Amino acid sequence: MTYLGFDPGKDKCGVAVVDRTGVASYHEVLPSDTLLEQLPALCAQWQVSQVVMGDRTTAKQWQKKLTQALSEIPIALVDEHYSTLAARDLYWEMYPPQGFQRLMPQGMRLPPRPIDDLVAIILVRRYLQLSA
Repeated sequence: MTYLGFDPGKDKCGVAVVDRTGVASYHEVLPSDTLLEQLPALCAQWQVSQVVMGDRTTAKQWQKKLTQALSEIPIALVDEHYSTLAARDLYWEMYPPQGFQRLMPQGMRLPPRPIDDLVAIILVRRYLQLSA
């Protein structure tokens, strides 16, 4: 089974394609205004069978939009509480700090790019834990 993690946002959204073991094959931060055009092709390409979406920022509006755009794929909502902090940790796990940043405590480091896509990975992993 393949999952599409979706971190909804007003200006940008995080998306990630994650397998049932929690490993991401694809992740990206996409502009909100073009996302609905890109999602059907992305879901077809990766044979997505479930969308897992965060339940906070703009979730209700996005759930309606996704239901229309991806009518064949079920959508599950997951608690987003502290997902950004977990995504920061995941960022430094995936991209270990180099140079001077290695000396800074992890809690003081900020990723150099938006991490909404990593939040999407975290959301799928939470869903998988709840489903286990």
